[in-house]
Amino acid sequence: MSILTRPVLQINLDNLTENYKKLCEIAAPATAAAVVKDNAYGLGAEMVAEILYQKAGCRNFFVAHAVEGERIAPVVPDAHIYVLQGIGSDSLELFEKYKLIPVIASPEMLQFWKEHAVKGVKPVIQVETGLNRLGFRTEDLAKLSAADLKIFSMVLSHLACGDEKDHFMNRYQLDNFNSVRRQYFPKLPATLSASDGAFLGEDFCCDMVRLGAAVYGINTAPYRPNQMKNIIEVKAPVLQIANLPKGDFVGYSATYRAATNRRIAIVSIGYGDGIPRALSNVGKVFFNVCGKWYEARIIGRVSMDNVICDVTCIDNLQVGDWGYLVFDEYTLDDIARDAGTISYEVLSRLGKNPRFVREIKKSAE
Repeated sequence: MSILTRPVLQINLDNLTENYKKLCEIAAPATAAAVVKDNAYGLGAEMVAEILYQKAGCRNFFVAHAVEGERIAPVVPDAHIYVLQGIGSDSLELFEKYKLIPVIASPEMLQFWKEHAVKGVKPVIQVETGLNRLGFRTEDLAKLSAADLKIFSMVLSHLACGDEKDHFMNRYQLDNFNSVRRQYFPKLPATLSASDGAFLGEDFCCDMVRLGAAVYGINTAPYRPNQMKNIIEVKAPVLQIANLPKGDFVGYSATYRAATNRRIAIVSIGYGDGIPRALSNVGKVFFNVCGKWYEARIIGRVSMDNVICDVTCIDNLQVGDWGYLVFDEYTLDDIARDAGTISYEVLSRLGKNPRFVREIKKSAE
């Protein structure tokens, strides 16, 4: 007989490409850039960048660190690769070798750039407009010389509340951004929005939109139905099916006690694979038995390697059957909601986990 024990992560590259193309249409006429930081949210930066470069014509990519730019440079040979965390002595060699484009976010980093400028590269300047994270403040900009202002190729900022259409911060930041542009960078192209901002309208798209989470199927505009296709499927095999007598407890800390006789399935996936522990006693696992889908509640604590499900009402379930934790009908947004977190975090944890068998899944034609 054959027994499988490892969870499986399937990635649908067709849907990923379709998502990017759809976002290009939404953001038009702005240039679309793909965000592949954090190893493309854990899915594999080289693979994602290459497919978007070859199949979708993407020629602008954003990463967090130069080492991430180094990874994708060979598969996107004539693309612009922007580095959001900027440049320092620990990454200068990579900027020189691959002609990476740093995002300069502070006077100190600008001074470093002026001392170590890479020939043929014009950096981007990041300005602070309300998020109060990285970026030049108004007082910093006032100190820049005319020569300093000519160093840059683009001006960048980042929305704090782009996922909330009517939040006052969106207009506040846009007005601040436009004011900075008029005063200091009237001739430079600009980028304000990531995926969520692309849905706010043309004013927010500016000249370039940085498309990240939405490309990976996440609903970054939750005030409307998700226009993106799911690209992730996570499943794991049932290792054991057992009876749970009335009154017995389940899992660590005995947080669940059976009120009646139950039947349980132990599924080979846990927080060690990136499944949020917060799904303990509230999460769901789905099974397809004889062509019909069933929902089973997670009972007890999610442990490092296993979840335990109540499958009392699922007839004919067998050891070796697959339990689905993310698929088209229960997406990253759904599992994140049930775990009380955000889809970005769930995807990043799942995507980079080495314990999965990783597969590429094609869309049904």
